[in-house]
Amino acid sequence: GRRLEVRLGADTIRVLDAGTVIATHVRSLHKGSEDLVLDHYLEVLGRKPGALSGATALVAARGSGAFTPAHQRFWDAARKHLGDGPGTRALVGVLLLHRTLPATAVAAGMDAALVLGNFDPDLVAVEARRSMLTTTTPTPVPLPATATPTAAIDRPVPSLAGYDELLKGATA
Repeated sequence: GRRLEVRLGADTIRVLDAGTVIATHVRSLHKGSEDLVLDHYLEVLGRKPGALSGATALVAARGSGAFTPAHQRFWDAARKHLGDGPGTRALVGVLLLHRTLPATAVAAGMDAALVLGNFDPDLVAVEARRSMLTTTTPTPVPLPATATPTAAIDRPVPSLAGYDELLKGATA
């Protein structure tokens, strides 16, 4: 129900809402041509998973390299373990992760899910974020001038090993 601004460029179309770019699309320059992006159809495909295997947008995603062999392996394994509909919904959930996580992290999350035999998109997200933590080193936070001398003392990284011991004792 809102008015949006659309800007046509030589090779892109940008959609803006109050000056903020909310969508960018490749401009189809030839009559009758289509430039489909699989991401634009994910919400619909989550409700109608049977449509994914024959989707033209999937063919375009494979051609552009956005849908990789890692995605195909995950999808095949998810359909084998969960069935066609639920397995495809799991893949759609994973594809939605690309909106917020780097492709390398999502690929690492899919690999971890395949090893674990669990195809829940939430698990893939956790494993993807975990891979990001192990590949990047956090930058140290500078201490403010008003910090006490004890703030500069190096402390060991917190561990949940003691909690695991409590759980073992609870089951005994």
